Amino acid sequence: MQNLHSVVEKTVTQLGYELVDFEAANRGKLLRVFIDKLAPKDNKDSVTIDDCVLVSNQLGNVLTVELDIDYDRLEVSSAGLDRVLRKERDFMRFTGERAQIKLRVGIPDDGPKATPTTLPRKTFLGQLQGVDEGKVLIECDGWVYRLSLDNIDKARLSPVFD
Repeated sequence: MQNLHSVVEKTVTQLGYELVDFEAANRGKLLRVFIDKLAPKDNKDSVTIDDCVLVSNQLGNVLTVELDIDYDRLEVSSAGLDRVLRKERDFMRFTGERAQIKLRVGIPDDGPKATPTTLPRKTFLGQLQGVDEGKVLIECDGWVYRLSLDNIDKARLSPVFD
């Protein structure tokens, strides 16, 4: 499976896109690929249907012809407005955007609403403030938390719609 992920990532990158997420479901019969532009002009420069078709066609050729991978369905789509954040550069790129982060292991809550009996905090919803020395900075309720990248279980953008 790791080899398949590497091949998908290499192919997507060669086409000028970033592999944001990759899923193999139904015992590898369903492959889902989520992409974003490798060098977007800004946060509004999003993936189009033509981009997805291009990547889908190229991946289909690589998986079937070159690797002889047996799959039933290949889905290629944009990472979306609520895209997954995994790498340090993701958190840097989306500084200023709202995100939800869930930690593997909770940290002591030293925020303004904390009390001596407050349990360790695992979920944060707020505005990304960047990355500093391997820690993601996120402002929640007027307080900036420093979350270790290696303790982040899941992180996604959480757009606000007016």
